Order: sequence, then structure tokens, then C-alpha cells
Amino acid sequence: MCKVGRILFRSNRERRIRRVGGNGDLRRQSGVSGKRQVQTPTNWKGVFPAATTHFTDDQRLDIEATARHLEVLIRAGVHGLIMLGTVGENCSLEYAEKLEVLRAAVQTVGSRVTVLVGVAECTTALACRFAGDAEQAGADGLMVLPAMVYKSDPRETIAHYRTVARASGLPIMCYNNPPAYGVDITPEMFVQLADEERIVAIKESSDNVRRITDLINRVGDRYILFSGVDDLALESVLLGAVGWVSGLVNAFPEESLLLWNLAISGRYQEALEVYRWFTPLLHLDTHVKLVQYIKLAMAECGLGSEMVRAPRLPLEGGEREAVLGIVQRARDTRPHSAAVRARG
Repeated sequence: MCKVGRILFRSNRERRIRRVGGNGDLRRQSGVSGKRQVQTPTNWKGVFPAATTHFTDDQRLDIEATARHLEVLIRAGVHGLIMLGTVGENCSLEYAEKLEVLRAAVQTVGSRVTVLVGVAECTTALACRFAGDAEQAGADGLMVLPAMVYKSDPRETIAHYRTVARASGLPIMCYNNPPAYGVDITPEMFVQLADEERIVAIKESSDNVRRITDLINRVGDRYILFSGVDDLALESVLLGAVGWVSGLVNAFPEESLLLWNLAISGRYQEALEVYRWFTPLLHLDTHVKLVQYIKLAMAECGLGSEMVRAPRLPLEGGEREAVLGIVQRARDTRPHSAAVRARG
């Protein structure tokens, strides 16, 4: 496991339970007057779905459907959950809705797996506010994006992350996705951020798998490294990533865990066979309409609705038929027997 700086978080005045770490163990903090700082290590690794947010046919939140789907993912064996990422349609939800989804996830999951939540706001001040509110809502950690809309330069990006890191006591995963958000957090910038103890992990989605090696060469094991691009997952594991933030796991949870388990156990030829079967599906994660694609795949697999919130719209026409074709071919050839062997 990666060695990271010990993470500080502030306790509330009242007695409460905080869930920490990928193993879901419980740590109890005693309430004291003032702000007492408690140290605890993080243990994030494995498959962390970027969970979808479910909607009714009229685009209202469907909390019950969201919770049901989280149960499916947990039963499949995922190691953590990330609510309200890109796939969770963070930027399509109102502020209060985000907290509603997070609270429901925390209540549903209990202490079984780690729950992170995306922080994607247009200003640093609002990101800090949400970080604090997410801590109160029971999140175990934050997945922090650069400020939305404005394309910050490196100095501004570093200032954003430093400020948000100090706004709560929660450990942070930095989400680096320059193709989608136009801001690149380079290895050199992570060198500069290494003194921020609450920044413990990186979701590397630059679409450049070389970054895994570059990060390790520059900062060693300072950060926990996650692959954030579905169709680079196997390559990233081979190069040193210990986690995978996945989108297609929402539709194919057992197969995602199969691929992961084969890869981390060194069964690379078997992993490669599964990966080649999976890759046409995993390519869906890299498109601008990844949310619609993933939700359509989920619907076809009986794991939810394809409803999205505008400005996104459900797919139609030839585009919809093309995605359905990919999903159907995968379902017709899915590696059931291999899944049983991997569990053994």
C-alpha cells in the first residue's frame, strides 16, 4: 500500500462516529470543546465506481433507485464509492440536491465501504463550503476537481487545491482530467502540493498512461494513484496504480471486479483476455456523452434507468443503436465462468 502523510481531521463538539479507510473500520472520536485534531491513516485502493445519480422520468432525484444501485455495486465487491463525480452528474444538480444524494449514500452504505464525494464548483469559496458540508454529511473523503468553467493556470490551480484542502478535515483525491475540464495538474504541480497532508490520492484521467510512471518518478509513493480512464485501467495497474475509478462498473460490476482481481493477482494473460472483451464497452467512458452511454448500458443490463438531466438528453437514433449494439455483443459473450474462477 502507498505510504502517505497522516491525515488530520477536525472532530465536532459532539460525540460522533467517523468511517475511515477502504476496509470500512470504525473510529470513534470523543467530543471536546474547541477543535481537537485526530490523526488517522487512509487506505484507498481497488475499484471505486463513479456512481450514477438516478432520476425519475421527469428528471427529479430518485433517491431510492440510487440507493438500490449502490447495493448492487457493494454486493459485487467494490472497494469504495465516489458519489457526484462526472458520471454522477454533479454539475447538473443543485447544491441541496448534492447533499441529499450524499446523505442517502452514507446512510445506505453504512460502514461497509469508503464513500467519497465529488467537489465540482465554479468558485473556490463554494468548493470550500461544499467540502465542509460534505464532512458534516458523513463523507469519508473528497474527490476535488479544479474550479469549473474558468480554465485556471497552474498557480491558480494549486491555490484552489490548497484552499479546499484546508476547508475540511477530510482526505482528498485530486481529479486530474484535462481533456474534459481544460486544466492539467502536472507531475510538477503535484510535487508542489506534496506538503498538503490532506491531499492523499490522484485520479489520473489525463488520457496519458505515461503519467503514472512520471508521477512515481517525481513523487515516489507520496500519493495513492488511481486510474481514472476505463480503457487504460489494465495499463495503469501494470505501471503502479493501486485503484481504479470506473464508469462502466455501473453496468458491468462483476466483470469489472473480475478484471481488477485478475490484474492485481498477476494473472495477466487472463486479465488481458477479459480486457479485450471489455474494451469496446470501456471506450464508452471516454466520450463526451459518457453519462448517457453508461446509463443506457445500465438500463440494458437491468440496473437502472437511462434518464439523465438536461441539458443532457437520452440517446436516440443511430447513436443509440450503436451503443446498444456494443452492449448487446458484450452481454452475449460475457465471461461468466472466468468470474467464478477469479473469485476462487
